[in-house]
This record gives sequence, C-alpha cells and structure tokens, in this order.
Amino acid sequence: MTTDNQLLPVLDIEQIVKQIKQLAQSFGFQDARICRPDVSQHVADVEHWLAQGYAADMDYLHNNKELRYQPDQLIANCRSVISLRMDYLPQAAAMKPLLNSPEKAYISRYALGRDYHKLIRKRATQLGQAIHQQLAPHGFRAFVDSAPILERQLAEQAGLGWRGKHSLLINTKAGSWFFLAEILTDLELPADPPQASQHCGSCTACLEVCPTQAIVAEGVVDARRCISYLTIENKGAISEELRPLMGNRIYGCDDCQLFCPWTKFSQPSQESDFQPRQQLDDISLLELWAWTEDEFLQRTQGSPIRRTGYQGWRRNLAVALGNAPYQQAIIQALTQGLNTANELVSKHIHWAIKQQEKRRPTNADDSADAK
Repeated sequence: MTTDNQLLPVLDIEQIVKQIKQLAQSFGFQDARICRPDVSQHVADVEHWLAQGYAADMDYLHNNKELRYQPDQLIANCRSVISLRMDYLPQAAAMKPLLNSPEKAYISRYALGRDYHKLIRKRATQLGQAIHQQLAPHGFRAFVDSAPILERQLAEQAGLGWRGKHSLLINTKAGSWFFLAEILTDLELPADPPQASQHCGSCTACLEVCPTQAIVAEGVVDARRCISYLTIENKGAISEELRPLMGNRIYGCDDCQLFCPWTKFSQPSQESDFQPRQQLDDISLLELWAWTEDEFLQRTQGSPIRRTGYQGWRRNLAVALGNAPYQQAIIQALTQGLNTANELVSKHIHWAIKQQEKRRPTNADDSADAK
C-alpha cells in the first residue's frame, strides 16, 4: 500500500504514536515500538556469521543483501519501522516433563498450533490499514518472517528487548516466547529508545543447556549443530555425532528458552490458534510413526510442521525412536517402516534399530513386550 510521503504535524505525533500502540493491542499484539529503518550497525556481525558457515545450507540468507541491510528499500520513502510482539506460549505447556519422557515426542512450542505466519501477517496488515483509516494515511507493508529483514535487530533497536546469549530477543515481561512482525511505513514517527542495558549478566544457562552445544559464543548460533535447523530446514542426513544428543526433539528445540531465567515471567497466550492441535503436546513417538503420508498432510494442514515434509518428519522420528528406551515394538515399527522409506530415511532407520539393539536387555522377553 502506498501514498504520498507523510510528514505529520509535530503536535500530533505523540498522540498518533500512543494511538498506534493502543491499536496494536486491540489486534492482539502485546507490544509495539518504533525505530528507524537502519541496521547498518549490524551488517559486520551478520557478514561474519555467514562467512563462518554458521548458516549451514540456508543459502537464502546470502541472497537479497541489499534489502536485508537496507530495509528502507522494501517500500518507497520508508521512514519508520513499527516493530510488533505477539506472545505465543500455549496454555498448560508442560515442557520439562515431556523432555523427560523419551518415549513421547517433543515439538517446539511455537509449532503446536496454527502456522503463525498467516495469523500475524493478517493482524499486522489490519493494523496498518487501521492506522491509515483512523490516524494518518500512509504507505506501508507488513512483514512476518517473510522478507529479508533483520527482525531481531530492528526489534532490539525499537526497545522490544535485548538479544540474549542464545541470540533470541528477550523481553522482561515475556521472556523469549513471542513472535515478531514489522510494519514498514512512510510516516515519520519518533523512535523509541532501545533498552538501556541487557539483563543476561553472568548467566550462561542457555549455552550450558544446549543439547548439541550449538551456541558457539555469546549471541552466536551455529545452525549446523542446532536442532531447530537439523529437524526443520535441513533436508539431508543428520550427523551421527549429533543424533544421540537430540533426544526426543522431533521438530525444533526450546531448551535455550526453556531454561532461561527470564521465561518465568512469560504469560500464556490467549490466542486459540496457538493452542496445541492433534494432541501434539502429549503424544507418543510410535503413534506419530504410524501416520501415513496422507495422515501427515491431513493432520498438519495449516501447521508450520508441514515445512519439514513427510520424509523429514520420518527422519526426525527415526532418530527419536533410536534414542528412546528399548522396546521391541519400536524395533518392529522401524523395521516395517523400511518397506516404504526412501534412501535418506532408511539410513536413519537402520541407525535407530542399532541403537535399540544396543539397549536390549540380555533377559528381554520380546514375546511378552506389549508396548
């Protein structure tokens, strides 16, 4: 959406900004802050991260750098960025007990419900339209992880929080359990100050708890070791070195957030779309392994889990089943899965069967194994 450049009367600006933030809350955002569309101070760090190979096979991160580093090129005459926060932690999210139940599946909390892209993009667009209709005509575009934008850097500049040692944005009221969105606008709005100081202090909980030690330095994540990358973006084989470290995490990983002291201040989301579907917050690995491809497509309709694809889903499940306590039923299910597995999944199934066999008790009575 575009209009002529909008230079607001000085006396109206503070009131307009106040009303923008109130409108944002009416559309379900917990916070809205404003910054300039300038990320030049972050370019060197991003380039270094890419040069180290930490982006793994996410080649798209090397593309469109002129837009990534110059967000004001995404819309004509961009003068301000409205950075938005929407909390997503599902209600009654029993996370640590689930991680301690290796026969069950752990799915990152953000992926339990509906795909956040659709919901938040719609809300952000509606907010931009409401600003246009009720406060000041403006040209704008709304983004939700849908363009080459340094979202966390802009959100930090806008004062929504600070980037923690796990690289995610932390807010004193919400921990890091939230999504970010942006409205780029040609309105000249006063920028909010960034947070005066970071509050991680000497805490290194996220670095210590990362199952694969993917946080290689404060604020630096090597995607090649990150379970979120390995189970979602990665389309190839998972390194045998890392498989045992993944436990029952089959889609994403929340450990660095879960063990962060600031998450104790998080509030459960009231958004129905973020609540668990298909009992994915408490379901066994074997039950998920039994899904056919048609069932997978049907049950993950509208879910971010679709991103990994059925074969990626099976690969991840095979690793988790290999890490589970010994059950003859698991070996049987994995063996049957070889009948329909492609080459990639077969390799992980064979590995998983070997792991199960290593745990077989010497006195195991497989005929009596009912589970």
